[in-house]
Order: sequence, then C-alpha cells, then structure tokens
Amino acid sequence: MEIITTEFPGLLLVKPKIFGDARGYFYESWNKERYDAAGITENFVQDNVSFSSKGVLRGLHYQKPYTQGKLVSVLLGEVWDVVVDLRRSSPTFGKWQGFTLTGERKEQLYVPRGFAHGFCVLSETALFQYKCTDKYSPESEHGIMWNDETLNIPWPVQQPVISEKDTKHPRFKELSSELLFD
Repeated sequence: MEIITTEFPGLLLVKPKIFGDARGYFYESWNKERYDAAGITENFVQDNVSFSSKGVLRGLHYQKPYTQGKLVSVLLGEVWDVVVDLRRSSPTFGKWQGFTLTGERKEQLYVPRGFAHGFCVLSETALFQYKCTDKYSPESEHGIMWNDETLNIPWPVQQPVISEKDTKHPRFKELSSELLFD
C-alpha cells in the first residue's frame, strides 16, 4: 500500500495494492500490522456502511466528547469526501480539504480525531464504509452546516439531498470553544 500525506497534520490518503485479473480483483482493506507501520495505530471498534443515491450529501459530522477517528472508503460508486479541521492548535484549523474517493480505485482516507467529515455522492449510488475508533454516541454528535459561508466548500452537486438533521447544524463561526478540539 502507498501512504500519501496531506497538508493537514495526521490526515492520510491510503492507496491499497490491488491484485486483479480476468476473474476480478483482491485487495487487503485492513491489516493492523501494516497500518500500524504506516502510522495509523488507532484501535478501531466499530464498522459502519451507508448506501446513498446520487446527490445525497451527508455531513458535516463529528463527535465530542466521544471523539472518533475514521478510516473511510468507497466500496462501490464515487463520492466527494470533505474534512474540516476543528483542532485549534493545528496550522490548518478552520480549513477544509476534499478528495474524490471511488470504489474502482479503493482509496481510503484516514481522518483523525478532531475533524468534521462529510461527503456527497457523485455516481448513481455509492456504498460507503467507515471504520471508527469509538462507538456512535448520539449525545456526542455534532455538526457544521454543509453550506457554511466561512468554509465556502464548493460541493459538486447543484441541489443536494440532505437530511433534516443536517439542515440544523450551526455555522462554523457559531461553534463554541467546547465544540472545538485542542
């Protein structure tokens, strides 16, 4: 596998080695020893899968105090995946970065604790997988408005399909210090 560092400290793009032939393909999606050697030493405790249609936008979500690091990937389809750095001590605090992840290329994005995360579906459908370092905690769930003017994320969908819950998140500038990370 190949590990690609990003301008955001701790945020890594993982490109697995894919073995393919006329029968199909095989790749290793998780191997603790190899990921530890690559610097992803988290203990993942929960796996989630979401299925979405074209134009669906999920996010921007995060948990605090029960924070989650995530290793995300697309099993089928294509998404534009976005992270926002909420770590006040980070040189990239308040900045976002986007990645196109596809089921064909099998990339994984390691999103450390302290980031908000979201994605929108570019293909007809997408099957999205999350490996999480802590369990889902409804009382710890928070978010940022997907179309926040300060972040100015250029989502590549004209009229995204959004859950009612995701229309009620605060703007980035409205986040109290308790909802940010040190």
